[in-house]
Amino acid sequence: MRLPPAFRVSLAASALALTAHVAPASTWLPAVRRRCFPSLAGLGHPGHIALTFDDGPDPRSTPHFLSVLDQLSTRATFFVLGESLLRHPELGRDIVGRGHELAVHGWTHSRPWLPTVVRDTREVSRAAEAVRRISGVRPLWYRPPFGILTGGRWTAALQSGLRPVLWSAWGRDWTAGATPERVLATVRSGLRGGGTVLLHDADLSASGRWRPALAMLPEMISGLRAEGLAVGPLVDHGLTPFRRVG
Repeated sequence: MRLPPAFRVSLAASALALTAHVAPASTWLPAVRRRCFPSLAGLGHPGHIALTFDDGPDPRSTPHFLSVLDQLSTRATFFVLGESLLRHPELGRDIVGRGHELAVHGWTHSRPWLPTVVRDTREVSRAAEAVRRISGVRPLWYRPPFGILTGGRWTAALQSGLRPVLWSAWGRDWTAGATPERVLATVRSGLRGGGTVLLHDADLSASGRWRPALAMLPEMISGLRAEGLAVGPLVDHGLTPFRRVG
């Protein structure tokens, strides 16, 4: 049966929209990201390691990370969720007051199953504005939930003047079998000078999943420094921020 021309056009348009939505998400794959999009992998100055945390702020866990980072004289970038930041603005201000950087992780930790360009743009802009109001500084970086950078999320980041940055090494610290030793080994297996480390300072699954990452921080940071590498936030990593569109 031959489809009506109008229906064929509509079907083609839907397929094109879905491709534009899904294709950029291939950058979630570490090999694709490192080989084809090194700046998206957070590869910066070869003598520097960018330390980043996702999913906060959470008053049950984030203060513990802040205390350990103070003890280690280390600053980091915290990719925060807008709704969590608005619930705990005093914690956001504490993060900034201790010399760390706030960046945008989205409004909620949602999965991008369908194209939602308008909603993505609205929510990323809303989260960026929350960071700006609470920190007093316009955020520079964006990391989407789950690291899935769809076409809509790319557009949303550009509209808000945020540069997407994923990671080059992670600890898989959210998994059920995570221990400090496993998290450290996983991070170090993929980490080289100029890399960006992804850890989590909050729970979005089972309670207490942040504890292994917290426990391994001193050993990880001291080991990197022993190799002559500086550890700090993305703002010191040698990446060029974007400018707001429009």
